[in-house]
Amino acid sequence: MLWYTLRRINLFIITLAILTVVGFSLLRLDQTSPWAIMEFWPGWLTYVTELSTFNFGISKHGVPIIDELMMVFPATLELCFVAFVLSLFIGIPVGTLAGMRQGKFVDTVISFTSMTGYSAPIFWVALLMIMIFSLHFEAFPVGGRYDLLYEIKHVTGFALIDAFLSEHRYRAYAFESVLQHLILPSLVLALAPTTQVIRLMRASVAEVMTQNYIRAARIKGLSTHEIVTQHVLRNAIPPIVPKVGVQLSSMLTLAIITESIFNWPGIGRWLLDALSNQDYVSIQAGVMVVATLVLTANIFSDLFGAMVNPLVRKEWYANK
Repeated sequence: MLWYTLRRINLFIITLAILTVVGFSLLRLDQTSPWAIMEFWPGWLTYVTELSTFNFGISKHGVPIIDELMMVFPATLELCFVAFVLSLFIGIPVGTLAGMRQGKFVDTVISFTSMTGYSAPIFWVALLMIMIFSLHFEAFPVGGRYDLLYEIKHVTGFALIDAFLSEHRYRAYAFESVLQHLILPSLVLALAPTTQVIRLMRASVAEVMTQNYIRAARIKGLSTHEIVTQHVLRNAIPPIVPKVGVQLSSMLTLAIITESIFNWPGIGRWLLDALSNQDYVSIQAGVMVVATLVLTANIFSDLFGAMVNPLVRKEWYANK
């Protein structure tokens, strides 16, 4: 496990170093920037040194970018985390049901529905959800993070936690407002990862159901519930953990579209504003932060998958 971890960390460092070259190149696109008049490699070393101290520079508005990131980055993390949890809570049971009923009518319906959901453009789904649930039924807000009537103090940056920790007398209403604003964008963002979890879980469960220990469990007279909880899920989930972790990183790219449509004050909408203003300093900061989070999510998913599934490590050692 040690060598496997060191190999993943080494891959993380190499990829991050390449990304710093990309970020530094973005800064040099502005001909008026002091980075553009510096020699490339000495300037790159200075740039890496500044990044190591979390100094991302100053935006066009004259505000330190680290302060802006502290405001928008937690909003994106909160949205992605809620959507990821939803995808797991929906995808694992539905994928298990499809895998256990492989080839049956239920499996056909689930596979068709998941493929349709995966193929649907996320911006079209988001606009459709707004039109139906916000404009027609008026069940959920159109956009934003919470109603402007409530003043939620920025403590952690996560609106759910900040609303819960608020000492205002309308704390319960503020918390309810945050939940209402979170439901639609999190459902839209969770659509594609949920279909992927269903597909991965279906394939893994279908493979487990063909094993001899499942037949032995049936011969012993174990109920379907006992077979699923004691044998199927225990052996079907570990192989898909690294692949499921990748879905968390892919959410960050989908979050850019979701945040722009739902007016969610996250890093995705912040990056789009930076692009429209040609703020290269903010663009490189956003690219570095998002890319670092994607790499971190991939590394941790691989390590966690190797911990719960020793076959991953054995395959690596066999191919080394």
